[in-house]
Amino acid sequence: MRIDKFLWCVRFYKTRSIAADEIKKNRVSVGTQVVKSSREVHPGDVVKVRKNQIDYQIKILDIPKSRVGPKLVPLFIEDKTDKEQYEILQQRKLTQDYYRIKGEGRPTKKDRRAMDDYIEGEPTEADDSGDWDLFFREVED
Repeated sequence: MRIDKFLWCVRFYKTRSIAADEIKKNRVSVGTQVVKSSREVHPGDVVKVRKNQIDYQIKILDIPKSRVGPKLVPLFIEDKTDKEQYEILQQRKLTQDYYRIKGEGRPTKKDRRAMDDYIEGEPTEADDSGDWDLFFREVED
């Protein structure tokens, strides 16, 4: 089976064209060799994939006939990735800012709702004028 098709079948990439593009960018190798999309893979091959700044290593156990479900993936590949790589990924997730820096770009829906709530909480000019009229009437009396 071609390596681009294999990586798509075992759900390493969402589409086969994305897998082919990553292979063209030299992010996939079999053993120590950088490969092309047409490279045939066989059981026992060790594939190294650089994805999301992590170096994954997988050993091919069997070749699927077509794309498999997520629960069946362990039947076809064995994960040989270093634990350090997963720790790096975990640290990156923890330090990632999930919210944009204040003052940059357009407001999000959350920002807009917060502003609307803040504005609704303040008294408007119409309310103020009525209060002032009432205040001055009490003073005159």
